[in-house]
Amino acid sequence: MRIPYNELLGTFYHILLKHGFNEDRALQCAHVFANNSRDGVYSHGLNRFPVFIEYVKLGLVNPLADPTPVSSFGAIEQWDGNLAPGMLNACFCMDRAIALATNNGIGCVAIKNTNHWMRGGTYGLQAAEAGYIGLCFTNTIANLPPWGGTVPRLGNNPLIIAIPRPNGPIVLDIAMSQYAMGKLQQYKMNDKPLPQPGGYDEAGNLSTDAGAILSSGRALPIGFWKGSGLSLVLDVLATILSGGQSTAAITQAGRKESSVSQVFIAIKTDNERNNSLIEDILNYTKSGDPEADILYPGEQMMRTREQSMREGIWADEEVWKKISAM
Repeated sequence: MRIPYNELLGTFYHILLKHGFNEDRALQCAHVFANNSRDGVYSHGLNRFPVFIEYVKLGLVNPLADPTPVSSFGAIEQWDGNLAPGMLNACFCMDRAIALATNNGIGCVAIKNTNHWMRGGTYGLQAAEAGYIGLCFTNTIANLPPWGGTVPRLGNNPLIIAIPRPNGPIVLDIAMSQYAMGKLQQYKMNDKPLPQPGGYDEAGNLSTDAGAILSSGRALPIGFWKGSGLSLVLDVLATILSGGQSTAAITQAGRKESSVSQVFIAIKTDNERNNSLIEDILNYTKSGDPEADILYPGEQMMRTREQSMREGIWADEEVWKKISAM
């Protein structure tokens, strides 16, 4: 089924008001959830909304908390998120990174004690739409085995790199597993096989069964050992730059995925000079196979956004019923 954007936005907004959000914060959060689904990231939009509300009820998310400064050094700042809604903390941090980059050429803001930011690409887009290169990453609960192991000890720590471009920004938004956890849950919910093996089943066999992979807890890292190493390094950087909790500490606390650590970087760039260089790179990339539909990172997102605004946002009927009754 498809739902008009404003109906989806309004539904999120009114439910958030019932759960302790003031009007301004409810609208900001509702926009993040609606925009994520609008762009085709249902796993961190409509489908994630009930989990977010559950975290609010459990006291893991404080609807009215604000981040507070911890320290600063040149173009680097540390903040404490005080368990405020992750998407509000993330928007704030990227705004701070942009402000620092305006004066210094680069800005880095790290935050501890924050919450799940939903789609990380939201904050890369935030930087790109302001004319800055944006980089951000977060750690998570342990949900990915290190290469060579079978027990989850790494976080599926997303990495986002966004580059401004007049005809639609380039936005790379990747988890450290072949399929993000939200994407695996989406395939399981739709009872569809993965296009490519995404992990191992309980017997240790590579599988396209999302449910079997989620049950075994053995998602496949991107690039095998390379993805495993990248996940580890992102956790180390997020932890030391923010002064916050590591994947190990978050997991051992047993409080679900809360009080995570995140980093936001903005880089000032000469967009007028860069535009022709970017187009040359994209055109060359697409020129090798003229008949193939080769997409740059973020291109499919823009196509989905246009379709969503034209035809309505796709929604799973059962999930929509659950949300409508909240």
